[in-house]
Amino acid sequence: MTTIAYLGMGTMGSGMAANLARAGHTVTAWNRSPKTSDVLSKAGLTVTTDLSAALAGAEVVIYCLSDDAAVEDLVFGAHRLLDHVPAGALVIDMSTIDPKTSAHERDAFEDKGHSFLDAPVFGTKGEAEGGGLWVVVGGEKAVFEQALSLLDVVSETVHYMGAGGNGTAMKIVGNLLVASQLQALGEALTLAKKAGLDLADVQGVLDVTDFRTPIYSGVGPGAQAGDYTVNFALNLMLKDAKLIQDFANRLGSPVPTAQIAQKYIEESIRQGHGELNASALILAIAAEAGVNLAE
Repeated sequence: MTTIAYLGMGTMGSGMAANLARAGHTVTAWNRSPKTSDVLSKAGLTVTTDLSAALAGAEVVIYCLSDDAAVEDLVFGAHRLLDHVPAGALVIDMSTIDPKTSAHERDAFEDKGHSFLDAPVFGTKGEAEGGGLWVVVGGEKAVFEQALSLLDVVSETVHYMGAGGNGTAMKIVGNLLVASQLQALGEALTLAKKAGLDLADVQGVLDVTDFRTPIYSGVGPGAQAGDYTVNFALNLMLKDAKLIQDFANRLGSPVPTAQIAQKYIEESIRQGHGELNASALILAIAAEAGVNLAE
């Protein structure tokens, strides 16, 4: 078993830390502010705000934070994680961040003698708590193989994408597809409503045709019921839409869907939906057309 410092007890971090603890690993959970939850309590985890205590004796340091600013602050800012990781410990960043940020921290940790993996995840609250995430990893193959048994605990599948940075790049590619599907679903349901179609009948088609997707089947019924219970907040999806465009622009690759999705994400946030699920961008599309999908 492995001694792990897991840093960042948000929705995703809490679920992953709990699963690692239940698998028999020695896990110390850290958060910048006091935190408790049923997920952590059931796994026997208490959260410390003392970073030095969390890192003591750690063989692996893992974190999953909300954005680039949070990662920069943890690694290079007030907390100076870079200077406090135990000698020889492996560092794994599971955050969704810009590949530039990931490269910066990778270089810094490797300069200090630490191996580093970028290992962002697909999935939301349910997958994090149920150990069903999909992990995409960049880094040295030997380091990946060293960490695989830990990543298996939190995931349904783990995908080695190659050199350092490829995990974060794959996460952005995947997030583009997520944004595209949510945008398309919102447009389609809105058009169907305007055309006078019964949305339950529409959903019946979406669930079985050759263009069906888990997102259409999972989000469609919720939109028709007006249920936007948060698994991944719309505010965070705005961050992801911007990441997609920044990354694509640097590479000279067009991403018009991300630009359009950002417009409706921002409009939905202005309408007060930022703390709802990411699928709430659909509300802004429907509002523009003057329809309520839940009626």
